[in-house]
Amino acid sequence: MIELLIVVAIILIIAAIAIPNYLNARMAANESSAVQSMRTIQSALTGYATTYPAIGFPVQLTDLGPGAAMPCVSSTTQACLIDNVLASGTKAGYNLTYLQDASSTPSVGYTLNADPTVRGSTGHRSFYSDQPGVIRFNLTAAASIADPTI
Repeated sequence: MIELLIVVAIILIIAAIAIPNYLNARMAANESSAVQSMRTIQSALTGYATTYPAIGFPVQLTDLGPGAAMPCVSSTTQACLIDNVLASGTKAGYNLTYLQDASSTPSVGYTLNADPTVRGSTGHRSFYSDQPGVIRFNLTAAASIADPTI
């Protein structure tokens, strides 16, 4: 009986060491995925603005994707440059928020944010980017143009 208790105690000690490391590794993977998603979206935004010069940057993130129920076909509103997961605005524990700068036509700017769904659980850092493509981060709040670059 004592041997069984010793084995259980050892297993609990190993679990106490391994679980926090696993959670930190998962958050780091989510942050890497968010940064890569932002880079993918930035490339798609540039492609969209080049393809549709009269529009500039799209009105919403879903304009870059294939649409909800249709495959990629030639259309003036669906560019098919990203998949439905990215176009939905949620991926790997992060919410992606895109905002077109509609102050001119064609649109010549945008802002893109990636914020953890649950800060401290799905990720620590928030990310921000705009038309020049520089990605910035903030550890405590939504990132902005004033934050440091990656």
